Amino acid sequence: MALTKDKKNEVVKEVAESLGASKMTVVAKYQGTTVKALQQLRRDARDGGTKLRVVKNRLFKQALQDVDTLKDVDASELTGQLLYAFNPEDEVAPAQVLATFAKLNPSIEFVGAITAQGKFISADEVKALAALPSKEILIASVIATLNAPLNDSINGLSGNLHALLDGIEAKASN
Repeated sequence: MALTKDKKNEVVKEVAESLGASKMTVVAKYQGTTVKALQQLRRDARDGGTKLRVVKNRLFKQALQDVDTLKDVDASELTGQLLYAFNPEDEVAPAQVLATFAKLNPSIEFVGAITAQGKFISADEVKALAALPSKEILIASVIATLNAPLNDSINGLSGNLHALLDGIEAKASN
């Protein structure tokens, strides 16, 4: 069933809002993926705060023109049956959700991504982003790295105090 002009304008407006709010929009081909698998992908994505949309490429390109920072995006790669993943809170989450899903469903294939600054990045760069640990894990590793010298100093001083107390105790018992 064809969309009416009003419905098309509404879809363009919704996609433009999602694009404007998203820190990164990942684009993937989904041809050959079953409906049941796509429904599972939508559930998995929703759990991580990622929203998936299947939109006609022409409407998506119109939505790009409605967002000031994305007007100059190279949209030449946007051909075929495409799935768009938006996330307003995390840049890497859409890529990670799709990469995890693609391990079990090889019909999902990255096309690229559009950053919030209006740059189109390649499929290889998206795969590299998807391989990164989550934001929380990165923050925890930085904190652990910064905390390590302090912990080492405390452990070193603690060891010397125990040796001193053992020496005092040995003298006291003589």
